[in-house]
Amino acid sequence: MTAHPTLTPPAQPWWRYPMVWMVIAGPAMVVVASAITLWLALSHPDPVLETRGAHQDATQAPAVQAPNHAATGIVPAKP
Repeated sequence: MTAHPTLTPPAQPWWRYPMVWMVIAGPAMVVVASAITLWLALSHPDPVLETRGAHQDATQAPAVQAPNHAATGIVPAKP
């Protein structure tokens, strides 16, 4: 009796397997999205608002006064 060789396909390089690209794609997308988010944050910073002074109106009221205005309907007095 002769032994039959097993019929296995020849080994392929790692980049020929689709599963490898699926595993690489997730972290690669996160790195690209993080780079875009960093660029947006550095190129378009939020403006600094004055918290005190004559230029303050009711729309820029301090955080404590704004919820009270929303609940009671009374406009906060200017400092």
